[in-house]
Amino acid sequence: MVSATIGAVPRWESPPLIGRAAELARLMAHVDQAVEGRPSAVLVAGDAGVGKTRLLDELSRRATARGVRVLTGHCVDLGDVGLPYLPFVDLLRPVVADPELTPVLARHPVLVGPLTGRPGAAVPDSAAADLGRSLPGSALRPPDDDGRLQLFESVAALLGDLAAGQPLLVVLEDLHWADRSSRDLLRYLLARLVDRQVDEPVTVVATYRADDLHRRHPLRPLLAELVRLPGVERLQLDPLPDAEVAELVRRLDADAGGASVEDVVARAEGNAFYAEELVAAGRAGEVLPGGLSDVLLARVEQVGLAAQQVLRVAAVAGRQVRHELVAAVSSKSPEETEQALAEAVHHHLLVVSDDGRYRFRHALLREAVLADLLPGERVRLHAAVAAHLAAWPEAGTAAERAHHLRESNDLPGALSASLEAADAARRVGAPAEQLQHLEAVLALWAAVPDAADRAGRPSWAVLLDTAAAARAVGDLHRAVALLRSAQELLGADGDPQARARVHYTAAQVLGRIEEAAEAHRESSAAMRLVPAQPPSVVRTWAAATHARTSYSLGLVAEADAAAEEALAAADALGLDSAWADTAVSLARGSGTGDRAAVRVRFAEARARAQRSGDADVEMRVWFSQAVTAHDAGEVAEALELATAGLARARALGVEWSFYGAELRHLEVLCRYVLGDWDGSLAAADALARVPDMAAHVRADGLLVLVGRGDPRAGEVLDWARGPAARWDNHVLLMLATVAAEIELAGQAGDAATAGERARWADGRLRELWGDERLASVRLVATALGAYADAATTARRAGDGEAEARWVAEAAELAEIGRSAAEVQYPTGIEARAWETRLSAELARVRGEAAVELWRQAVEEFGYGHVYEEARSRFRLAEAMLAVDDRPGAAAESAAAHDVAGQLGAVPLRTAIEALARRGRLELPGVRTVATTVFTPRETEVLSLVAQGRTNRQIGAELFISEKTASVHVSNILAKLGASGRTEAVALAAARGLLG
Repeated sequence: MVSATIGAVPRWESPPLIGRAAELARLMAHVDQAVEGRPSAVLVAGDAGVGKTRLLDELSRRATARGVRVLTGHCVDLGDVGLPYLPFVDLLRPVVADPELTPVLARHPVLVGPLTGRPGAAVPDSAAADLGRSLPGSALRPPDDDGRLQLFESVAALLGDLAAGQPLLVVLEDLHWADRSSRDLLRYLLARLVDRQVDEPVTVVATYRADDLHRRHPLRPLLAELVRLPGVERLQLDPLPDAEVAELVRRLDADAGGASVEDVVARAEGNAFYAEELVAAGRAGEVLPGGLSDVLLARVEQVGLAAQQVLRVAAVAGRQVRHELVAAVSSKSPEETEQALAEAVHHHLLVVSDDGRYRFRHALLREAVLADLLPGERVRLHAAVAAHLAAWPEAGTAAERAHHLRESNDLPGALSASLEAADAARRVGAPAEQLQHLEAVLALWAAVPDAADRAGRPSWAVLLDTAAAARAVGDLHRAVALLRSAQELLGADGDPQARARVHYTAAQVLGRIEEAAEAHRESSAAMRLVPAQPPSVVRTWAAATHARTSYSLGLVAEADAAAEEALAAADALGLDSAWADTAVSLARGSGTGDRAAVRVRFAEARARAQRSGDADVEMRVWFSQAVTAHDAGEVAEALELATAGLARARALGVEWSFYGAELRHLEVLCRYVLGDWDGSLAAADALARVPDMAAHVRADGLLVLVGRGDPRAGEVLDWARGPAARWDNHVLLMLATVAAEIELAGQAGDAATAGERARWADGRLRELWGDERLASVRLVATALGAYADAATTARRAGDGEAEARWVAEAAELAEIGRSAAEVQYPTGIEARAWETRLSAELARVRGEAAVELWRQAVEEFGYGHVYEEARSRFRLAEAMLAVDDRPGAAAESAAAHDVAGQLGAVPLRTAIEALARRGRLELPGVRTVATTVFTPRETEVLSLVAQGRTNRQIGAELFISEKTASVHVSNILAKLGASGRTEAVALAAARGLLG
């Protein structure tokens, strides 16, 4: 047994911790903070060998002495194995092994399978079971949701339960090797832990190799997101100074002479592990190759051939390996194997983990041994490991077997194991790894003659499954490419039912990425392939999909015909999910204004969808109910439906599905419109915790941040425009981003940028939606507000040429908005309000008061849009002042100011107060006596504002913070009674205040 073999072997004594006192103190401060009930996290970065593991060992020791429970998980480099959630399984293994913690684990049954390796019930698909039954041997229609919420929540809840009994330190090592599912779970845990400020005594410390993070490394965007969370700190471990490396060498080897110490210091270049290996190899005074691999292999060559052999076996098997596997693969007697392992442990090449497994003392050592293997030896060892895992399935996973079989060139076996691994990943809710394994199956398919027999389905069906996995992880463009491959494979003479299924599935995916015309072509192709009679499942879903794509293009007659056919066939076949899906398309696409009839149809659709067990269709019904209410101006009802739908989604475990995300999007918007800005921000942040899902919902928070003048808006904009969000692939994300850009440009007095962004967005909407692009009306109206400010400033400064230019450009821009408003169906009250706003802003550009237009805008936004009603009141007050209606202006200003204060809308409140000062209006609780007496610092800031500097540039030039610069700018605007920076400069110049 392992314990008997290793019992007399001395353990590796940890090297002394040198030169990390400050870093250790910072980490212990986080542990102390957790003990007091304030959770936090630290991301420790450093190059390979710089001392991350040693620092964490010392931290764990001290935390344990403080009475903190320490759980440690390791990420492992297994190439393309794709073991989902490996570090979390690793760190929670002691929970499974501890009988005292069994009751805690029992409260979270979702985790029993992943942690014990004995999966229970499979994660249920949200597919239509009747479709799967209709195509023997085929996969069920894939769910949109990846089913991870229950798993994520269960891990978080388990850690919370453990922390409730004893403060907890969670250590995750080598995040640069983390699988995608583990990265997603880490994002969720940290955001949940620190963003909500939960009262849990937990500290999370995670390490990663900074030198491994190339530009496209998948960890980079995650780190950029995590460091913005409150309570998450990044700690960089720099190379040790030469003096500390010298001290380390002397502590490791008391007999080291001065020349030897200097040689190690020169070669180590601040890397503690390098220095340690140089000393241990006893080669410090000799000429060595520059690579660390040579230093490590010098250590390996000091042990006997048998020990070297077990090291090679262990390196191929993984960073941690069981005694039984080494014994089975090493081809030596039990006694020889035990002696070889003991020698490797004695020489500190292997260490024995608490669970009895061997592991390399450092990942670099394993890498060096692997790199030194001859190709034939590598293949032979992988084959031996694969054979052992096949004989003892409990010793490893299908993913590990697939890896070793591929590396041993057993391609048929690798294909079968990859299929098994894909299914295992699906059952534990890891679609990214499922996709990875299915991609491996597709890569091996042509090389395995009996691939279809092994898979139990033809290659087109595997492509369909792979597309479903890509869809589940949000890679919709990859899903389309896979479906295109399936179409090419089936060809023009392939089975019509199969071809139709691929076509309508492609139509569904294309509709999600705003390719409406192409989606319609795909659904049309599906309709041509399968006859309407006799009714069939495939034809019914093809018709249901075709109705949806036809309505999206405004082809109402064609859509109605397809919908009627789908409803009749669904009734005949008992396909409740297809009926419900079609009923939703009909209710949303027919343009009926009978809200009572629509509500009845939705109620029946929801009941049928729930009866069918199709969670995706049921969520589509919930979303459609809510968005229809929103579009009708019934915002309170829309919010009620959205929150109820989300509650149902949580109950079904699909809160993070496509329509779950859209319901959250509606919740964010409705709370924003109704004036619950804090609730809107909270809802937006909640969804941001799940990776690669609904980036537009996080961007929706820009509405509040920009409205409040919060500087965090810039950070969210940078993220939304970055590669992580892929913003141009999602029209709602694009709209949220561009709307924020236009608002910010207006606040900065940059009318040209505001207009350019509105034109660009309208062009993009034309590409995606054609003429049906009402969203352009809002964007253009907002941009015209910036044009009106610019024209007003030019008019006050007596710059007739600039005024004429702004008036002409505004007229051209307004035509874009008016053409977007010319739709073929009745517009809702919000759209009408924005049309009125557009006309009112255009009148303001021309210098017209337009009191009645602004009064109409106030009335129309009064349907429930608290902020836009207040903004319209502000402009109405300005117009009333222009016609000398001072009492009316005072009343409207006061009402708008009150709302701005309640919302925390600082830019609007500042503008209203500036208007009151210019017009000598009384605002309750606000001093409105104008003054232009600037402090010396304000004079400096005003001069830089006149030069076009941003707040950040002003701060840098005057050596003050950006926030302080912003305060000075606000004070200047208030003293001048200006509504924006451009107007302030014009007023200051007119009054001779710019020197």
